[in-house]
Amino acid sequence: MYRFFHRIWYEGSSWYWILLPLSLVFWIVSSVRRALYRNNLLPKVDAGVPLLVIGNITAGGTGKTPITIWLSERLTERGYRPGIVSRGYGGSGSDASLRVDSASDAAIVGDEPVLMAKRTGCPVIVDADRGRAAKMLVDEGADIVIADDGLQHYALHRSYEICVIDGERRLGNRHLLPAGPLRESARRLLSVDQVLINGMCGDADSTTAEQNALCFELRAGDACRADDSLLRPLEAFAGQTVNAVAAIGNPQRFFDLLRGFEIEVLEYPLRDHEAIDLGQFDHDTPVMMTEKDVVKLKQPVADNVWYVPVSVHFDPAMANAWLAQVESRLNDERLRYD
Repeated sequence: MYRFFHRIWYEGSSWYWILLPLSLVFWIVSSVRRALYRNNLLPKVDAGVPLLVIGNITAGGTGKTPITIWLSERLTERGYRPGIVSRGYGGSGSDASLRVDSASDAAIVGDEPVLMAKRTGCPVIVDADRGRAAKMLVDEGADIVIADDGLQHYALHRSYEICVIDGERRLGNRHLLPAGPLRESARRLLSVDQVLINGMCGDADSTTAEQNALCFELRAGDACRADDSLLRPLEAFAGQTVNAVAAIGNPQRFFDLLRGFEIEVLEYPLRDHEAIDLGQFDHDTPVMMTEKDVVKLKQPVADNVWYVPVSVHFDPAMANAWLAQVESRLNDERLRYD
């Protein structure tokens, strides 16, 4: 199924036209829903502090979680007390708010929330009712709330919107779901406060919003043994064959990253958030996975299992200018709540 939709959305398959009637239905439903919130006919939740939304307008991974981690760290450095709310995709869910830390069970709360809690040290709460979660964070001392993957969650009043785009796949064939990957029309990019592109920036075929976006890259750190007992440079695996497992929105990006270090990759792509069965691999060949995947493993695991953490890197001058803009907006919003 993944390959079927990937061919339609990103590889120029003409079969998308069969799905266009469903895309029309999707457009009508989503447009009516957004209009109801925009005209205050459906209630919005105001957390009582500035709220930043990080999301995308395409289905699948674009780099939202690394950006959430990066921005949380930068705001903490500037003296803010950010908290993170998430829907918790990939977990079993709950009718109540669930606090997340680095030891939480990803099968219950989701892999991305565990990773964000582990990397940032910020309070993280998972709840389908993200307004309720945001208010809990504020009650516990957060003065900024970051909503991970919340761009289409219009029930949340937001102070600043960030949309992240995959620099390789961009907006695909630019059709709405299911004929294309778009959750909302490309015009939505004109209304967000900042567009970020994971990879190369705009070209001649890009929208104006894409051409004015900030670009970042995800840089790999040293490979870490799954139990965090050992670090090893990725260069040390050059020439070796590894079983590469990725249950992320764009597995190919991870496989290409490893090949960039001259590693021989046996690809094992999985659905985003899917559980990983290590029993299919022998103990002689290293297994490599993303940091988002390793948090789903039950310890202990074999010594041949490694994960590769990635970090966000912007041009420093561009990043500082953008952060100054974000901070200015947050301070203006704080005055509204005082």
